[in-house]
Amino acid sequence: MESAEIRRRWLRFFEERGHTVVPSASLIADDPTLLLVPAGMVPFKPYFLGEVKPPYPRAVSVQKCVRTPDIEEVGKTTRHGTFFQMCGNFSFGDYFKEGAVTLAWELLTAPVADGGFGLEPEKLWITVYEDDDEAERIWRDVVGVPAERIQRLGKASNFWSMGVPGPCGPCSEINYDRGPAFGPEGGPAVNDERYVEIWNLVFMQYERGPGEGKEDFPILGDLPSKNIDTGLGLERLAMILQGVRNMYETDTLRVVIDKATELTGVAYGADHGSDVALRVIADHMRTAVMLIGDGVTPGNEGRGYVLRRIMRRAIRNVRILGATEPVVGDLTDVVLKTMGQQYPELLTDRKRVETVALAEEAAFLKTLKAGTNILDGAVTETRAAGSTVLPGDKAFLLHDTWGFPIDLTLEMAAEQGLTVDEEGFRRLMREQRERAKADARAKKTGHADLTGYREIADASGSTVFTGYTDTEGEATVVGLLVGGVPSPAAVEGEEIELVLDRTPFYAEGGGQLADTGRVRLDTGAVVEVRDVQQPVPGVTVHKGIVQVGEVTVGAGGYARIDVTRRRAIARAHSATHLTHQALRDALGPTAAQAGSENAPGRFRFDFGSPAAVPGSVLTDVEQKINEVLARELDVTAEVMGLEQARRQGAIAEFGEKYGERVRVVTIGDFSKELCGGTHVHNTAQLGLVKLLGESSIGAGVRRVEALVGVDAYQFLAREHAVVSQLTDLVKGRPEELPEKISGMLAKLREAEKEIERFRAEKVLQAAASLAAAARDVAGVALVGARVPDGTAADDLRRLVLDVRGRIPGDRPAVVALFTVAKDRPLTVIATNEAARERGLKAGDLVRTAATALGGGGGGKPDVAQGGGQRPEAVDAALAAVERAVAERA
Repeated sequence: MESAEIRRRWLRFFEERGHTVVPSASLIADDPTLLLVPAGMVPFKPYFLGEVKPPYPRAVSVQKCVRTPDIEEVGKTTRHGTFFQMCGNFSFGDYFKEGAVTLAWELLTAPVADGGFGLEPEKLWITVYEDDDEAERIWRDVVGVPAERIQRLGKASNFWSMGVPGPCGPCSEINYDRGPAFGPEGGPAVNDERYVEIWNLVFMQYERGPGEGKEDFPILGDLPSKNIDTGLGLERLAMILQGVRNMYETDTLRVVIDKATELTGVAYGADHGSDVALRVIADHMRTAVMLIGDGVTPGNEGRGYVLRRIMRRAIRNVRILGATEPVVGDLTDVVLKTMGQQYPELLTDRKRVETVALAEEAAFLKTLKAGTNILDGAVTETRAAGSTVLPGDKAFLLHDTWGFPIDLTLEMAAEQGLTVDEEGFRRLMREQRERAKADARAKKTGHADLTGYREIADASGSTVFTGYTDTEGEATVVGLLVGGVPSPAAVEGEEIELVLDRTPFYAEGGGQLADTGRVRLDTGAVVEVRDVQQPVPGVTVHKGIVQVGEVTVGAGGYARIDVTRRRAIARAHSATHLTHQALRDALGPTAAQAGSENAPGRFRFDFGSPAAVPGSVLTDVEQKINEVLARELDVTAEVMGLEQARRQGAIAEFGEKYGERVRVVTIGDFSKELCGGTHVHNTAQLGLVKLLGESSIGAGVRRVEALVGVDAYQFLAREHAVVSQLTDLVKGRPEELPEKISGMLAKLREAEKEIERFRAEKVLQAAASLAAAARDVAGVALVGARVPDGTAADDLRRLVLDVRGRIPGDRPAVVALFTVAKDRPLTVIATNEAARERGLKAGDLVRTAATALGGGGGGKPDVAQGGGQRPEAVDAALAAVERAVAERA
C-alpha cells in the first residue's frame, strides 16, 4: 500500500466517524518556543492547554513534522529520520480511552477491502502505563487482546507530557511484531527492533507540575475535561504494509535512493557505509524540499540553518559517493513528484522550490572547494604540532569566513582522525555575538546604564504614547540623564536624555525612524529632540540638547513633533505596507517581510525570495501600488486580540513577538497587517511611489528601495532631464536610447577584446625564453619564475600551458609561474605526463606553493591554480616548489 493511500484511508476512516479533517499546518511552527513542528499535536496545543475553545469535538490530521536532535543517527537505524508524517486523531472532551482504543484496533485490523489496513491481530502487541488498570482492561476485555500480549511499562516509556507544566497523562502503544528475523521474542519490553511501535494513544487526563526529564515531576490533579491525542507514524506503517526492512526503503524514500545510486554509480545494499550515505541523501533531500515548500530559505540562523545543514550534509554525501556534477536538481525533481501526490501545493510551487534548492547547492559547492583547502591545511598543521584536536579558532574561521557549519567541520575532521575544540569554537561565537549586541546597544543607548531607565519605569510607570492622534501636547519631566548618568537638572548646551510621562514622539521601532521636534518647559527651557528610543520596555527616551534655560525633573511643559517629518515618514510607512502586499500577490506568501526602514520620503523593504525579482515583475508591483493610491482607500487602525487578528488574515512580521492585544492597520480591501507605527489616513496622501530597484542582502533575502511623494516626483523629474540629455547626445528619440546605447557598448566591448588579444600575445612572447631557461632538478625540467605583476589569471594559465608544450614530451617537466595582481600573489603550475608518472602532480605542488603564500589552491594532476595573501612570499613559494620537486621526483 502506497504512502498516499495510507494517508487517504486514515483521513477517510476518521472523517466517517465524526472527526473534522484538519489540513496539515506549515512546518514553520506558530509557536515562539519551536523552530519547526516536531509533533502532530502541535497545531492543537492551544486547545489542550485551554487557551482557546476547540471549534470541534473531534479532529483528524496528517501533520508534517521535522525533528533534528538525532540527525547523526539518520541512516544508521531503521527508524530515525528528520522529516516524517504523523497521523493523529484527537478528542477534546468527547470520547476517551475506550473510544480511542476501539477506533485504533478497528482501523488497523479491518480488511483492506473494507477500508482498513489489514494487519493480523496476532502480530499486534500492546503496552500500557504501569498503573493504568483501565487501559489494560479495555484492551483485554473489550478488544480481546490476550493478556500475554499486553505489557506494562514505566513513566519514561508510557507517560506523556509536553516537558513543561500542563496537560499530561498515561499512554498506550500499539506495536507490530516483525518476526524472529528481527530479534528475540519477548514483546516490546524486550526488543523494540522486532516489535516496532506504530501508534501511541495518549490519554490526556492530568495536570503536571514543574520538574526535570520524563519522570521527575508531580501530578497536581485532574484536568477539567479528558482529551485524546494519538500519533501513528505514517512511514513506520508504510514500512510494515510494504514489507520492507526499514523506513528508507518505503515508496517515498526508495525512489530518492534509486536516483542517488543512478547519479553516483554506487549500488544500494552492497556496503553498509554507502548504504548509510544513500539513506542520508534520501532523507535529507526529502526534508529539504518539504521545508522549502513551506517557505524556509537556507541561512545561518534558526530554521534557515536547519535547512542549510541538512542540504549540505546531503550534497556532501553525494560527492563522497563519487558524484562530481550538481545533483540537487535531479533529486529535488524525484521528491517533488513523489511527495506531490500527498501535497499538491509542492507541484504548484515547483519553480520556487527548485530555485532555492539549486541556489544553495551552487553556493555550497563553492564553499566546499575553498573551505576544504583551508581545512586540509589546518589538519596538516594540527598533525605537525603533534595534536589530534583541531583548534577552535580554525573551526571558527571556517564558519565565519567560508560558511562551513560546525557540524560539517566536525564530520570532516573525524574522517581524518581528529576531534575539534568545540568549546573554543563556541566561545569565539559567543564573543562575536556579544560584540555585535554591545555595538547595537551602544548605538541606541549611548552606553547609558539601563538601571537608571528601569528605576524611572518603577517610579513613574510607562510613558503614555499619544502620537497616534496628537502631534503635540502637555507633558511632565519624570526622568533625566546627562552623560548616561541620572541627574536632577541639566543646563543650556548639555546633551540629555529626557523621559516624559506622556509624549507624541514616536520612538524608533518596527522599521519606522523616530520623530524629532521640541519640548518647551514652563520654566522657559527648550530642548531640541533629535532622536527617540525605548532602551527598556515602556520608557520613551527623548535624546537631544538643551537650547535654552535649565531642565529639571518634575517640570511641566509642552512637547511638539516636527509634523512635516512625521507626515513624510507616515507616507513611507503606509507605502511599505502596500509594497509588502503587492509583492506577496506577485511572488506568493514566502515574500514575507524580513526587515524595513521608513524614513522621510523614502523606505527600504526586505523580503524573502530565493532569486532576483525580474524587472517586469517589479514594474507590475509598482503599477499595482500606484493604482491603489488612485483608489483613495482609507487607512484605519484597530486594537484587537492576536487570535482575532490572525482569523481576519492580518500579516504578522516574522520573528516579531506580539502580546495578547495587537494593533492592526488596514488599507481598504488591499492590506491588513499587524503594526505599531504611524500612517496616513488615505492612500491618496502618498501621491506617488517609485521603486528604485531590488538587490540581494543575503541568502534568500532581497531588498527593495523606493521613494514616496515629493521625493518620488523629484526623482522622476531628474530622470526625465537625464533622458533628454542622452537623446541630444545620441541624436535620437527617447524610445531609441536602448538600441543606440546597446550598439555603442557592443563596439566598446569589441575594442576591449582586441586590446585583450594584443596583451595576451605579448605575454605569450615570453614562452620561448622561459622554456629555454628550464633547470634540471633531480632529472626534471623545472621552469620556475615570476612574470610581470598584473598578469591576469587566464593569461598566466595560457602562458604556463604554452611553456609546458615547448618542452620535449619524453622529458619530465614542471612549469610553475607566479605573478602578483592587485596585491595578491597568484600561481599556476602544470606538469606533463612524464612528470606525473614520477609522482609529480600539479594539485599537490600548488598546495605547497599556496601554503607559503598564506592561502590555498587546487586543481587536476596536470594543471592547478592557487593564491594567497602574502605577495612578499613569492620567492619562498618558488623555493618550496623546487624542494618538493626534488623530494618527490
